[in-house]
Amino acid sequence: MSKLSIRSLDLKDKRLFLRVDFNVPLSEDGSEILDDTRIRETLPTLEFALRRHAKLILASHLGRPKGKPVAKYSLRPVVDRLRALLDRALGQSVNVAFSPDCVGEVAREMSQQLESGQILLLENLRFHPEEEANDPGFSRELAGLCEIYANDAFGSAHRAHASTEGITHFVPAAAAGLLMEKELTFLGKALQSPEKPFVAILGGAKVSDKIGVIDNLLRKVDALLIGGGMAYTFLKAKGQEIGGSLLEADKLDVARAALSSAEQRGVRFLLPVDHVVADRFARDAKTRLISGTEPVPPGWMGLDIGPATVELFTREIAGARTIVWNGPMGVFEMPAFANGTMRIAAAVAENQAALSVVGGGDSVSAIRQSGVAAHIKHISTGGGASLEFLEGKALPGVAALTEAGDGASAA
Repeated sequence: MSKLSIRSLDLKDKRLFLRVDFNVPLSEDGSEILDDTRIRETLPTLEFALRRHAKLILASHLGRPKGKPVAKYSLRPVVDRLRALLDRALGQSVNVAFSPDCVGEVAREMSQQLESGQILLLENLRFHPEEEANDPGFSRELAGLCEIYANDAFGSAHRAHASTEGITHFVPAAAAGLLMEKELTFLGKALQSPEKPFVAILGGAKVSDKIGVIDNLLRKVDALLIGGGMAYTFLKAKGQEIGGSLLEADKLDVARAALSSAEQRGVRFLLPVDHVVADRFARDAKTRLISGTEPVPPGWMGLDIGPATVELFTREIAGARTIVWNGPMGVFEMPAFANGTMRIAAAVAENQAALSVVGGGDSVSAIRQSGVAAHIKHISTGGGASLEFLEGKALPGVAALTEAGDGASAA
């Protein structure tokens, strides 16, 4: 990784502003955390900093409060869960305080009063419109709370916001936290120096969401496996009758261009050869299996890949040494259309010789539902960020970090 790591910083008795991703799902009234995965993912960084006697200031966004305080988007419920997780991890009681605002006099006073080994969690950054506007004055205020800055929120790294990009202009150096470091290491290795054969699996609903990823990956992969709703635009572009399956008619030329590019580059571009189709989009819909040569009946729609496609894709996955997966193979939220996604998850997990990287919210959910998460080399915490990384785009929150070797002494 070419960016400065938190490992290189002298944290002892320093106020460390750590941008985290505590954008956790809450109950309807905002009082209960439904899934604390994002908090647990950053625990190694928190433990690292606390064991080195830092004074930790944590900042995050939560939900979309549209630039004003909204009670159900308060980060206050995170305090107790964070304290419990850290107490268990460290084997001792950790002092976690909460500031009712992320800037202003109270936040400044509470940050100044922090002692080494203590934590201050700031209120939701997005309660201020200046956060998403990347306002320089707001960025300077955030920077004024700390002596050192690190970013551990890869999931927000594709946004040029005050706490991810703006603040870096007002601190001596900007380092990557351990989670950010891990994300950049695994995703970077997969895209920049992949061991061959390199197989990418793409799914999800729309070609338009993934065309940038496809264009970038076609320059790097040996095989591209396409499933999900997006597959039907490609099948239509090849002249197949797809019935009422999802179609982006305005992307047919884009699909043809991608197919042509794959052929010119010698990339195996694999589309479903059979389909589980339904007469309507519903859990209790009538279903049937359609082979690749059989047209999907009018009004019926493809909602999952069939067993022959699973077998075809599994053979490619088994021989891979680098695997990147983004997007489900079907409407896996409905049991009748989950088999394809779950079988592909199992196939990726079974190939322990490969570097396997899974990104995107739906793919990650499928991996966890299938019970094979422990066998995947890296599960990315960033949905939009991992997608833009796969497109080859520069992520503002990553680009803003100090280059390794440039800022350790300054910090």
